[in-house]
Amino acid sequence: MASSVAENGVLTIGADEDGSRLDRVLSRHLGVGHRALILRLIRKGNVRLNKKRCKPETHVAAGDQVFLPVSLREPDTMERAPVSASLLGKMASIPVLYEDDSLLVVNKPAGMVVHGGSGHEAGLIEALKQSRGLDDLRLAHRLDRDTSGVLLMAKHLDALRRLTESFRERDMQKTYFALIAGHPYAHAGRMSSNLAKGVVRGGERMVVDSEEGKASVTDYQVMIEYERHGFPYAMVALNPHSGRTHQLRVQLQHEGHPILGDGKYGEKAQLAAYKSLGGKGLMLHAWRLRFTHPVSGKSLECKAPWSDNWNLLLG
Repeated sequence: MASSVAENGVLTIGADEDGSRLDRVLSRHLGVGHRALILRLIRKGNVRLNKKRCKPETHVAAGDQVFLPVSLREPDTMERAPVSASLLGKMASIPVLYEDDSLLVVNKPAGMVVHGGSGHEAGLIEALKQSRGLDDLRLAHRLDRDTSGVLLMAKHLDALRRLTESFRERDMQKTYFALIAGHPYAHAGRMSSNLAKGVVRGGERMVVDSEEGKASVTDYQVMIEYERHGFPYAMVALNPHSGRTHQLRVQLQHEGHPILGDGKYGEKAQLAAYKSLGGKGLMLHAWRLRFTHPVSGKSLECKAPWSDNWNLLLG
């Protein structure tokens, strides 16, 4: 039995969600883009589990009844922002890296949001749902708008739940490539931070290293060093062990080596030098994702080639 919402706003937990945390159930049902709203409403007591107040981390069982306020009752409406003709037209050219009855993996281009919200009417997920007729398509993880590369999606809830568990248990291996300012002294190492988001600095919301933040760890390896017109930069491979917002961007900036093209965390002089070389956009790419298939149990590896604008700086 799958989870379903009645007209009175009661979500009955199905067998496919037995034992899951409440916040994760609602995120899968409504879409990860609404996680902040979900957490806020649970903590305010607007969401009730079997007519009682509950916490986001409360585990649910098959047959449990969850009362949802009006703002959480229509996942299709929430997920399906209007999709423009221009965005739909781009879907045919999105490279598909892997696809079967349970999964869809694509090479997301830089500059495209993955879902609607935050000032964007619609994103990649909404456009793929409409263009491919995949009503149940859900994001298994997220990439920033300006980050390109491997993006994993699930075509049904059971696959999504298992993928979510794999991410949580760190069974997935993610490798990013980045071009960074300067030459790191150590050619390999580990970056550890406590990252907190939503901090306002200079009128802009930033992610910062703070004692109140969440533990974030990334291993790095310098691949190649360059120097052009007196400007040193390097290509690094990054293996994050956590998935915090802007994690790689903030950690590299704290190391004194911000990612090239990062207008949010980079320094003006480095941005100017990068542009003088013909650089454009954020040079962060999700290159490889290794994971266990949620249905077959087989090991999968998906790789996404970087876009042509990288070759200008790598030659």
